[in-house]
This record gives sequence, C-alpha cells and structure tokens, in this order.
Amino acid sequence: MSLIFHFLSLVALAVAIGSGTLDSIQSVASSSVSLASVGDLWIAISPGTLVAAEDMVERYIHPDAWQVGGAYVLAQPACAVFLGIALILWIAGYRRPKPYGRFAA
Repeated sequence: MSLIFHFLSLVALAVAIGSGTLDSIQSVASSSVSLASVGDLWIAISPGTLVAAEDMVERYIHPDAWQVGGAYVLAQPACAVFLGIALILWIAGYRRPKPYGRFAA
C-alpha cells in the first residue's frame, strides 16, 4: 500500500512541477504573474469529466457541496493544489523505519 501512495505522490508532484513550469513560462512571456487554476487545466484536458465529477458530487455527497468546496478548489493555482496532494499522499504512505539495534525484533 505504501508503494501505491508513493507512486501517486510522484505523479501528483510531476503534475505540480509541470504546471509550475508552464506558469513561469507564461509569466515571463507576458511580463506579469499568471497562474493556471485547477479548473482551467481540467477544462483544457477533459471537460466532460468535470461535468461528470460535478454530477457525482451533487448526487452522492450533497447538492451544495460542489458550490462550496469544489468551486473553491477549482479556483486555486494548480501547482499549489497538486503539491498539497503530493504531500498528503506521501504522508499517507509513510512507514516509520524499524529500529535497528541489539534487541530489535
């Protein structure tokens, strides 16, 4: 299980680095700070799944959950959101190292 969480963390970190790189390139090209939001990236990659995710959240969680939580997350910069996801997944897969010593089991 730890391996799966660490792999997903690596994928999220790669997406965060890619998004941050694209943001920095666009910021230098336009001479102003421009950060792509999660919603903008999701619409650019797969707009149909965004609508499906909204329907699932409204049906299975709560009708107002998408307006409160989903809209807030979709408005945040993608690099920050994916860095947070990578950190959470890494922590979820962390195992404490076994103590080494004379009486270690």
